[in-house]
Amino acid sequence: MSDYRILNTRAPRVDAVDKATGKAIYTDDLRRPGMLYAAILHSPLAHARILNIDTSRAEQLPGVKAVVTYREAGTTPYGVSPARYDETIFCHDKVRYVGDEIAAVAAVDQDTALEAVRLIKVDFEELPIVLDGRTAMDEGQPLLHEMHKNNMCAKVNWHFGDIEKGRKESHIIRTDHLSSKMQDAAFMEPQSILAETESNGNLTMWSSTQAPHYVQRTLAMALNIPLHKVRVIKPAVGGGFGPKASCSSAELAVCLLAMKTGQPVKLTFDREQVFLHSRARHQFFHTMTTGVKKDGSLSFLEHKCILDGGAYASFGIATVYYSGSLLGGPYRLKNMKYDGYRVVTNKPACGAQRGHGAVIARALFEVQLDRIAEELGMDPIELRLKNVMEAGETTCNELYVSSFGMREALEAVRDSAAWKNKRSSSGKIRGGGKGIGAACGFFVSGAGYSIYRSRTYHCTVVTKVDEVGGGVTVNSGSADIGQGSDTVLAMITAEELGLSLDDVQVASGDSKLSVDLGAYSSRTTLMTGHACREAAQDAKRQILEAIAGKMSVAPETLDLKDGFVVSLAGEIDFSELRKEYLQEHKGFVDLPDGPQLTFAEASRVAFLELGTIVGTGKYRPPPLGGSFKGAAVGTSPAFGCSAQVAEVSVDLETGEITMDKITGAHDCGFAINVTQVEGQMHGSIMMGMGEALMEEIIYDKKGRIVNANLAEYKIPTALDVPPLDAIIVESNEPHGPYGAKEVGEGAIMPVIPTILNAIYDATGVRIDELPVTPERLMAAMKAKKDKKG
Repeated sequence: MSDYRILNTRAPRVDAVDKATGKAIYTDDLRRPGMLYAAILHSPLAHARILNIDTSRAEQLPGVKAVVTYREAGTTPYGVSPARYDETIFCHDKVRYVGDEIAAVAAVDQDTALEAVRLIKVDFEELPIVLDGRTAMDEGQPLLHEMHKNNMCAKVNWHFGDIEKGRKESHIIRTDHLSSKMQDAAFMEPQSILAETESNGNLTMWSSTQAPHYVQRTLAMALNIPLHKVRVIKPAVGGGFGPKASCSSAELAVCLLAMKTGQPVKLTFDREQVFLHSRARHQFFHTMTTGVKKDGSLSFLEHKCILDGGAYASFGIATVYYSGSLLGGPYRLKNMKYDGYRVVTNKPACGAQRGHGAVIARALFEVQLDRIAEELGMDPIELRLKNVMEAGETTCNELYVSSFGMREALEAVRDSAAWKNKRSSSGKIRGGGKGIGAACGFFVSGAGYSIYRSRTYHCTVVTKVDEVGGGVTVNSGSADIGQGSDTVLAMITAEELGLSLDDVQVASGDSKLSVDLGAYSSRTTLMTGHACREAAQDAKRQILEAIAGKMSVAPETLDLKDGFVVSLAGEIDFSELRKEYLQEHKGFVDLPDGPQLTFAEASRVAFLELGTIVGTGKYRPPPLGGSFKGAAVGTSPAFGCSAQVAEVSVDLETGEITMDKITGAHDCGFAINVTQVEGQMHGSIMMGMGEALMEEIIYDKKGRIVNANLAEYKIPTALDVPPLDAIIVESNEPHGPYGAKEVGEGAIMPVIPTILNAIYDATGVRIDELPVTPERLMAAMKAKKDKKG
C-alpha cells in the first residue's frame, strides 16, 4: 500500500482532455486585433560579406508596415552563455550559414510579407566555407568569428587521477571511435511567436518556448527594454526537446516589429525554417581509449571529442563540458582525461537536445565496455555490475551521487529480458541476424547553476487559496512542454492539501507568475516540485493556524486529509464554527453537515480571519561543484541512471534492422506519476532509436540542407515502435520532493549503444558512424567479408 493518496499513482494528466479534444491553445492559434504577419529574409549563402542591403522596394509594397535590418535592430550581441555572446538580431557584417537572418518584414497578411522579403536586395561578397568540424581548427581555414580564434569557441582539458598509473595497471587497453551527424529534434509544433506592445511601453510575447525566464532576459537585453517591462508567456507547446530552450533571432525580430509598428505581429516557422534555426544535436567525433584490469575493473579512460556546432556558440560551451563530465558515472573510474573542442562551421547552429552533450559519448563508452567484455570473455552486464557506483560515492570529477539505483536497474533488465537465456554464456556473438545488447546511462537531475552568474532561486511557486473557499491555484513560471510538469505540480499540491486533483488549477509558463529557469536539464520535478511542495505546505500551515485559533487547539493537532480538517488529538465539535459558513451560503444546496470540517469551510474561515491565503515556495540548489575549472557544468543535486536491453533482427541480405523489443529500467527516485514516468521512458527510447538508425541532416557542398522536411528527414513512426517494457526503479532521492528525481532525458542515454551492441551480436560487425542505415551496415558487412576473404 502506498503512503500517498494522489502521488505514485496513474492520475490522468491535467491537460489530457484539452489536448485530446483540440481545446488546447498553441501560439499559432492566437489572434489579436490588428495583427500583422512577419516574414524573415534568410541568407542564401553559407559564408559571405554583406556589402549592401536595399529594402526600398519592399518598403513600397502595399500592405507592408515595417521592414527591419541591423540598422533598426542594432548590433547588441546576445547568445546563451554570457562568455560566448556571438549573435546579433540580424547579420550586419557577414552571413555565416545558409539561413542566417538578414531582415524581417511585417505586413497585413502572410503573402504580402513573403513577397516583401523577396523584394529585398542584398549584395554579397562570397567567402570560402568550412563544413567539416574535424578540420575547422586547421591553419588556413576560413574564420567565422574574430572572437573564436581558429574557429574554436570553447575547449575543455581535464585530467583526473593518474592516467599513466591506470595504463600500467591495465590488462586490456583499446581505442575506438564513433561519429554522428547533426540531427533535428523533429517536434510536431514549429516555433511560433506573437508579440505586442502597450502604450506604457510594456512588451508581451507569446512563444512556443521552453524557457520563458531566459527568453525574457534576452529580449530585455538585446532590445534595450527594462526587464520588468517584458513579459513572456508560453501557451501549450507541441514538443521542445532542447532546441526551444533559448531565445531566437525570430523572437527578437517579431518583438522589434511589434515595437516599430505598434501592432501585434505573429510569425510561425515552416518546417524548413525549423531546420535552419536548428539549435538541435551537435555532430560529434569521439575517440576513447579505455583500460581495464584482468578482473574487469576499469583502470582509466582517455577521451577526445570534437563537436561541430554550426555557426554560433549557442549552448555549445555547456555541450562540450557535458560530453566529458557525464562519463564520470555510473561506473567507478578513478582516472579520466578529457579533451573537448567545440568548433564553429558554416552550418546552422547546434544547441541542447535531449541528453544534452552526453548521448554520443555514452554510446561509444558503452560499446567499448562490450568490446572489452568480449576480450575478457565476460558477460557484458556482469562487467558493468562489477564497476557500478553505489549511493554515497563521488565520481573522479567530484559529482556526488546521493541516491543511485544503477545496480537494481541493471539486474532488472537482465532478468526481465531473459538476458542469460538469449546471450551466449561465453559472451561471444551469436550472429545469424538475431542479436541482443545492453548498455547503461547517467544524467543530471537539474543543472546546479543558472546560465548567468547569480544567486537567483532556480524556481519559486505561489499557491493561492480561493477566497470563496474550496480550491487552489498554483502559479509557476515553469514550462510544461508536453512532459507533464503541470500534472506533477497539481498532484503535489493535492497531496499536501488533502484535495482532489479537480480542486487544483495550475497556471504556468508565464514570466510574470514566478521565477522558473525553464524546462531543460531534467530539472522541473526535482526543483519546481520542491518549491511547489513548500508553497502548499505554507498555505496549509496558514489554514490550520486559523482553524486552530478559532478552536483553541494547537495547530500541530490538525491536518488536512481527503478534503477535510482532521483532528489528531480526538474529536472536535466544529458546529459553532460552521454556523458562519452556513449563514453565508443560505440557498445553496449540498451544504456540509457532517462531523468534520470540509476544506471549503476551513479555507473560507482562514480567509475571513487572515485575508487572502497565499503560500510561497522556492528552490535553489545547495553549493555544488568541484575544485577545478569548469566544475560547475555537470553538477546537479541528484543524478538519474538507466539500463536497457535491446533485441534486434537484421536482414543479412539487405541490412534492414528491425527492433524486436526494448526493455528499459530507470531510477527516477520516486514515481510521482507512474504513467508519465513510463511515457518519458518510452519517448526517450523512441527518440534514441531514431538517432541510432535513421536520423541525419544532410548538407550539400555549399552548406545547404537537402532534407529539411519530415518526408526526407527520417524519424520513427508508430509502425516502427517495438514492444517497450518500462521498469521503474525507486531509490528515494534525499534532495528531491518525496524522493523524486529526473526521467525526461536520462532514459535516452543507453538507447544508442544498446542498439549498436545488439547489431554487433546479430552480425559480428561494429559500426563507428551514426546513424546505422542499411547502406552503412551492408558496407560494413561487405568490408568484413572482403577482409576475411
